[in-house]
Amino acid sequence: MAGTANCIDIILAIILPPLGVFLKFGCGVSHEFWICLLLTFLGYIPGIIYAIYAITK
Repeated sequence: MAGTANCIDIILAIILPPLGVFLKFGCGVSHEFWICLLLTFLGYIPGIIYAIYAITK
């Protein structure tokens, strides 16, 4: 089941990068969501790359 959840997170990260990171880490103490959100605003491709990196690490 963990593989399916990871696959869904990656698909969401490609469609809307901050959403995939938010579902994995939340937006509280974790800084991954805020970095992903900033990178997505600066450029969609860097947001996708970081989201996939954050989800798979």
